[in-house]
Amino acid sequence: MSTYVIAEAGVNHNGSIETARNLIEVAAKAGADAIKFQTFQAEKLVSEEAPKADYQQETTDAEESQADMLRSLELSPDQHHAIAEHCDAYDIQFLSTPFDAQSARFLVDEFDLPRIKIGSGELTNGPLLLEIARFGRPVILSTGMGTLGEVEQALSVLAYGCTHDGQKPPTATDLQRAFASEEGQRALETFVTLLHCVTEYPASVETVNLRAMDTLAQAFDLPVGLSDHTRGIAVPIAAVARGTTLIEKHFTLDRTLPGPDHKASLEPNELCDMVQGIREVEAALGDSVKAPTEPEWKNRPVVRKSLVATQSIDKGETFTEENLGVKRPGDGLSPMRYWELLGTQAPAAIKSGEQVL
Repeated sequence: MSTYVIAEAGVNHNGSIETARNLIEVAAKAGADAIKFQTFQAEKLVSEEAPKADYQQETTDAEESQADMLRSLELSPDQHHAIAEHCDAYDIQFLSTPFDAQSARFLVDEFDLPRIKIGSGELTNGPLLLEIARFGRPVILSTGMGTLGEVEQALSVLAYGCTHDGQKPPTATDLQRAFASEEGQRALETFVTLLHCVTEYPASVETVNLRAMDTLAQAFDLPVGLSDHTRGIAVPIAAVARGTTLIEKHFTLDRTLPGPDHKASLEPNELCDMVQGIREVEAALGDSVKAPTEPEWKNRPVVRKSLVATQSIDKGETFTEENLGVKRPGDGLSPMRYWELLGTQAPAAIKSGEQVL
């Protein structure tokens, strides 16, 4: 199965629709399956007093508040439509992460998104998870900063939302029963992909812990992908080799641009290299059957060896360690029969260097 590659533009458009269009063209040229932006209303996302993360302090104006920073990166409805239209023109799937229920409804109603990505920051946002679950479409749930227990709680909300109509607020018991139910598990299996993620920009390779993908898969029996924030492309390619189903990676037109996420993003040539590397690894994974490939069949007689006479052997003479040896090509008697022939008699005369038949 082909790994679904999401080129994460995020807020790297810096509020410019022209930059967003350029990002779309880069992602399409690189061969990504989708390009993802972010849909939010700053006043609903963050309070005026909310501090910036350390990495945001380093990559943006330290005197600017998080709220002001987000306001400058917020996309209008018209800009969303222009972006989606450009995605259509370049035959790449438009996706966007909503950060509030109104934004989620806007994306579903206006663009009929085939799947909804839920960011790591919303893993514990029960009301938003419930609202999204009720749309009845596939969900990509990022688990950065989360514990296994918090992932289960989030899945419980999604299971409840997928299996219960109406607006009745769920109790803790309702959520647990939904998660434990056969119907709830079927809904999760149908709709949910989990993403392992380390929420740091950039994340060091020492913190990535790709084996946590195995833990998520074993714990919840769901497809697991990787939202990667490391520098470079080694980690996402390694994740594909470990069996991930989805890769999400930030990219930018230029890592030196101002803005919170550029520094931890791939540049266009790196995005191309990542997608190419992923496709090469997929091709290399094969079908798990250990058997000669088509090219190997023609190479077997050239590279393998056959039993030969190391000196002239008369008819009826006994094969010994002194007169029986192994040499290329491998189109004669297999050397695996060496011990079987020792002590037996030659059925015909064999010249030195000739194969034993």
